[in-house]
This record gives sequence, C-alpha cells and structure tokens, in this order.
Amino acid sequence: MTEPGTEEAADSAEVAGSGAAAGSTEQDVPGYELPLLLFAGFRSLIDQLHAELALQGHPDIRPAYGFAIQAIGREGVTAVTIGRRLGISKQAAGKTVDRLEALGYAERAEDPKDARRKLVRLTPRGYDALARSAAIFDQLRATWAWRIGPPRLQALESDLRTLITDTGPGPGPHTLGATLDATGWPSKN
Repeated sequence: MTEPGTEEAADSAEVAGSGAAAGSTEQDVPGYELPLLLFAGFRSLIDQLHAELALQGHPDIRPAYGFAIQAIGREGVTAVTIGRRLGISKQAAGKTVDRLEALGYAERAEDPKDARRKLVRLTPRGYDALARSAAIFDQLRATWAWRIGPPRLQALESDLRTLITDTGPGPGPHTLGATLDATGWPSKN
C-alpha cells in the first residue's frame, strides 16, 4: 500500500533492500547494505523534495543549492562560513553563491559590523524556497510515518541521532560526533 507519488520511494527502497531477505538475521546482512539503505532513503527524500519544489515554483533548485541556502540561514554569513558548513572550499562556496545570486535566491551585501566583509543573505525568493522545503519535509516525514508507523519512525530517528553523535566506548570505530546544524530552517514557534 503506497500513497500517490510514493512509487519512486518504494522503488528506491526495493533496490536498496534487494540484498537481504525478509527475516534474515543480523549476521546474514552484509555490512555494505547499511550505507546503501541510508543513502537510498536520503536520496528518496531529496528527490521527492525537489520534484515538489519544482511544482511549487522552484524548478532550478538543486540539492547543492538547497544545502547552501540552508547554510546561509536567516542572519546571513560569509562565503567562508558557507564553505565550512558545507565542507567545501572557499572557491566552491563562492561559485555556489554566484549561482544562487544569478537565480535570485541570495545576494551579497556589506557587513554592517565590518565593511571589509561581504555577507551572503537570502532574498525573499530564497526564504520562500527555505520555507517550502521545511513544509515539504514535514509532509515527507508524515508519509514515512504513515508507511511504517509513527513509533517505528520515531525509534529510527532516535537511533540515528544516537549513532551519529556517539563517541563513547564500545566495539568498532566511532563517529566524530556529527552534529545536526539546521541554522536556516524557519522556527516552528
């Protein structure tokens, strides 16, 4: 049973999960399947987001632009900060900002605190894309909750938070303590 428009998500999950049989034990599942499943879930959400954004008037937003818009946030930042938040070079951040400017999502402005610096700020079009993205992600999350049940989705999210931030003792290599930096998302207040 799928909701309309979720066939692509089902196809992605089927491709990612084709290596493990239903009911297989933990030892039967090859290690490489976990990153594939996580990536397929991520890709499914991002692809559905961008398809809906295109329908809502933002056909030119690409995933890299969306991440950059989110990295700019509500207050505006320098291109160096955008690069640091995205894990890319200052030059790559500058090119991304150039493209966002050309598309009307961002602008460069004088920093009122330091005239030598330029701040990258969102335009009204950039804020619109950010707000629409947040609403679409809420809808996509609701679809996942409908498909697997709210308790299972909440458990999955909780487990992923634990795994990406865990730096404590235990078997195997540990993460570097990843953070969830969502500076640009509109507040739900």
